[in-house]
Amino acid sequence: MVGFIRPPCDAGVVEATPAFDAALSQRRKWLTVAATIVGSSMALLDSSVVNIALPAIQQALHADAAGTQWIVNAYLLLLGALVLIGGSAADLYGRRRIFILGVAVFVAASIACGLSPNVAALIVSRAIQGVGAALLTPASLAMLGATFGEQERTRAIGIWAGAGALTMAAGPSLGGWLVDQVSWRAIFLLNVPLAIAATGLALRFACESSDPNAKQLDWSGSASVAIGLAAITWGLSAIPASGIRDKAVLAALGVGTASLMSFVVIEARLHERAMMPLSLYRSRNFSAANALTLLLYFALGGALYYLPFGLIRLGGYSATEAGAALLPFALIMGFGASFAATMAERLGPRLLLAAGPIVAACGLAMLAFVDLSQTYWIGVFPPMLLLGVGMAITVPPLTSTVMGAAGKAHAGIASGINNAVARVAGLLAIAALGAAFFASFLYHLPGTTPAQANEALNAVMSGQADANAEAIAAFERALRTIMLVPASCAALAGLTGWMWIEPSGPRASS
Repeated sequence: MVGFIRPPCDAGVVEATPAFDAALSQRRKWLTVAATIVGSSMALLDSSVVNIALPAIQQALHADAAGTQWIVNAYLLLLGALVLIGGSAADLYGRRRIFILGVAVFVAASIACGLSPNVAALIVSRAIQGVGAALLTPASLAMLGATFGEQERTRAIGIWAGAGALTMAAGPSLGGWLVDQVSWRAIFLLNVPLAIAATGLALRFACESSDPNAKQLDWSGSASVAIGLAAITWGLSAIPASGIRDKAVLAALGVGTASLMSFVVIEARLHERAMMPLSLYRSRNFSAANALTLLLYFALGGALYYLPFGLIRLGGYSATEAGAALLPFALIMGFGASFAATMAERLGPRLLLAAGPIVAACGLAMLAFVDLSQTYWIGVFPPMLLLGVGMAITVPPLTSTVMGAAGKAHAGIASGINNAVARVAGLLAIAALGAAFFASFLYHLPGTTPAQANEALNAVMSGQADANAEAIAAFERALRTIMLVPASCAALAGLTGWMWIEPSGPRASS
């Protein structure tokens, strides 16, 4: 999951999975849906509540800004790098088997997160959580798709999506309440009863299924992309402490770039056996949809990482109030998609893929100018409304464009690739905007060295009482500046949709 919403093509993965030939009772089918809902909700809840809890975690564990970023990035890194492998493993070894394995890994890591004595232990545990999510998320989608034939699948997807929308809406508020009333550790331990329920339902009611034509796992491609993303993320997050000219930073960025280039070479050599077949990018619509996804989810991931810090540290919100502030966005995003899908059928995807990101960009741009200490309905509500409308308009035609561009034969892998792109976009956003945020903070705090500025930034973000007024003012100016970057990326995503998506939105032949 990316921040507070599902990736765009989760439903596409479900639709592309062929149903197995078995006569199942309606009770068994719908309890299988319940298993997938509970299992995938763990990962969705975790993604949303952790962002709200970050200010409290940073304060409790005395983490610096870079360490706090890694609490999110460690999870996104392993999830983004391994999610395609997880989907292939589910097809190869059995969807129910991989789903249960993923749930077990995820909940074990969640317990470790909740008991972490320091930020280093929390980061390692979050990375293992990412591995579990990379297994359970695609397996749950494929398990759902394999259970229902085409006639029943639409209803099943609707129930599954509605439950996800409720989870999206409840997650930030629930996480904030747990942080305020119990502890930030409770947001991780909440996964234990969910994991027990998901495992019990899957073992009792879900049928095992696999793909007899599944390809072998692309470990070389997965390793190269994981190393590349890890190196680039580390290099970007180290810039505030070490500087852009530091040899270790430059080496990390160089190694990361080389590893990602090697990933492209590996995928080109593997052809159709690759976890990301490059032949799909011959389609103009597929390339455009993924470029749009990268830009839009970069914008969303970066903005929603920093917004809770602004609400809590500048607006005086409690964690519960900060979570509730995002409720309009989550509700519109979750329940407005069906209306947007109807619009897309009438107007075609190109117009909506241009308009949606631009509406979202307007919401993000407003966040750069509002006074967060104002009344919520005047300050934060209008941009959240626009952001929700923009994303709701964008996601349904984005899903249909990705699947249509790939054709039926490759719709599943195409949807998985697009979801991976969305997750990687969030990872890169937090790392890149972290470096830009620090540069802006340093600029607005004249007369200080980078080391002094880094210490002052940590004091503001962790809510230390000794944070001085100059540092708080510099933090506010940096936050306003940094919100313009996601707004620009979202606007560029809209331009990409208008200029690159084919007007007629033709479906590729299978």
